[in-house]
Amino acid sequence: MDPREQSPYSAYRQRGPVGSLAEYLAFGIDTVGSLRKVPLLPWPRLMRAAEKLGRTPTGPVVFECVGVPRMLADVIDHAPLHSRVVVVGVCMQPDTIRPAVALHKEIDLRFVFGYDPGEFSDTLRMIADGTVDPSPLHTGTVGLAGVAGAFEALGNPEKHAKILVDPTL
Repeated sequence: MDPREQSPYSAYRQRGPVGSLAEYLAFGIDTVGSLRKVPLLPWPRLMRAAEKLGRTPTGPVVFECVGVPRMLADVIDHAPLHSRVVVVGVCMQPDTIRPAVALHKEIDLRFVFGYDPGEFSDTLRMIADGTVDPSPLHTGTVGLAGVAGAFEALGNPEKHAKILVDPTL
């Protein structure tokens, strides 16, 4: 999804009637109240069983790749309930978030820097078997002599996404 064309926050269709924190709390209270009315329903045990099976509420995975102050706070402010926010952008300045917002939305906040060998293996397998087509990302190829120019060209996001370096050129 290209955030220039569509908001990542509106692209995810939220399930159920939950929107604001007040709606979230009302929905939870109403649900628990309804479950308690069902005779002999062991709802706490059912919820734990659902959790073990991975059938708990989930939201989208949102990547913050910009790395400028206030961007992470903006992502947290706009992400739906139960989102996983993966921070890839490296903000080189102090930044502030409001933990209470992430807490109330039960946001899973992760910071990543690199990939492990298993992720490389999985990705190469998916490229080889055609599950993933990386060609839209490959917008140019240069030899070793063109590396400096490639970095300059990557400064224009309208022109390049990924430039491969081919030492045989």
